Amino acid sequence: MLIPIQITEKAQSEIKDIIAHKNIPPDYSLRVGVKGGGCGGMSYLLGFDKPKEGDQRFEVAGIPVLIEKKHYMFLMGMQVDFFEGDEARGFTFVNPDIPKRHDSDNQ
Repeated sequence: MLIPIQITEKAQSEIKDIIAHKNIPPDYSLRVGVKGGGCGGMSYLLGFDKPKEGDQRFEVAGIPVLIEKKHYMFLMGMQVDFFEGDEARGFTFVNPDIPKRHDSDNQ
């Protein structure tokens, strides 16, 4: 089965560091999902969890990944990245196939 997400090297490094140093149980995997609806669209979820019935299981760069079957189509093409700036740090979800902003290009 096609792996619907990509995880950047920076995000892989951060996830592996969390697994190694934050007491994540060995039977847990990285869970990627969506929470959604309403005016704001989709929110993306990232955490550690045990496999559940109906999960799709993948491995990305040695990281075990779980995605609920019903979330699969919403995550297709998404890239998990890690941002570290002066005032904020955290994981981000980006779809590299969608242009950032195209409405201001023709002005």
